[in-house]
Amino acid sequence: MAKIFCVANQKGGVGKTTTAVNLAAGLASIGQRVLMVDLDPQGNATMGSGVDKRQLSLSVYDVLIESASVREAAVLAEKCGYHVLGANRELAGAEIELVALERREMRLKAALAEVDGDYDFVLIDCPPSLSMLTLNGLCAAHGVVVPMQCEYFALEGVTDLVHTIKQVHANLNPDLQIIGLLRVMFDPRITLQQQVSEQLKGHFGDKVFDTVIPRNVRLAEAPSYGLPGVVFDPSAKGSQAFVAFAQEMVARVPAMAQKAPARTRPTNAKKAPNA
Repeated sequence: MAKIFCVANQKGGVGKTTTAVNLAAGLASIGQRVLMVDLDPQGNATMGSGVDKRQLSLSVYDVLIESASVREAAVLAEKCGYHVLGANRELAGAEIELVALERREMRLKAALAEVDGDYDFVLIDCPPSLSMLTLNGLCAAHGVVVPMQCEYFALEGVTDLVHTIKQVHANLNPDLQIIGLLRVMFDPRITLQQQVSEQLKGHFGDKVFDTVIPRNVRLAEAPSYGLPGVVFDPSAKGSQAFVAFAQEMVARVPAMAQKAPARTRPTNAKKAPNA
């Protein structure tokens, strides 16, 4: 059974996409079967996985309007070792179309149920707002991974997100919970960041991941090459931190710790169009 996690934060610019693609690559590097779902119309996670969003014949948009299945739309990001259910600007129109459809919040959940046995982890990169797309991600997920910088305004963003998660948990998805908070772009030389980090651990306890992702130039460079940092430069400190984070994720989900003996990819997996 696949564990489905949203990578979400209502505050923009906190490293959600960087976290999603590097966690996916980190999990793939340690033998997990991974599907990365891009729910952001900008398609950054798609491009950052080495998949050209402009050449996608099918995307997550087609899955949401039920004109294609996940197996039909997902492509293999060969260099990264995981599958991508990509997004492009067509997805922007889904916001309007979904409003008039039945089960509009549950479209992604139903689609992912059909590939439950194909993957160990499904990671959903959500847009930085509480939209119909984000709601589909939260309704489909077992939990939320929250990347955040250790800065004052980030604390306010987490408060808003926790409120949203509680609402979705109460009304739409009783399985939804915060899996953990990931401290990203961390610079231990900055006293404020150390103070906020301690506040997080004091308030959220073991919900704060042990792994800390440092501020790292190679991670910032990697998207321009269409790759996660874990693949672009495996020796970089940021890349090694994401592999450690992937190992921590597997350890937090004991049911997924053992690699399933099933096939390593869906039988009809396609190669991705290169970015």
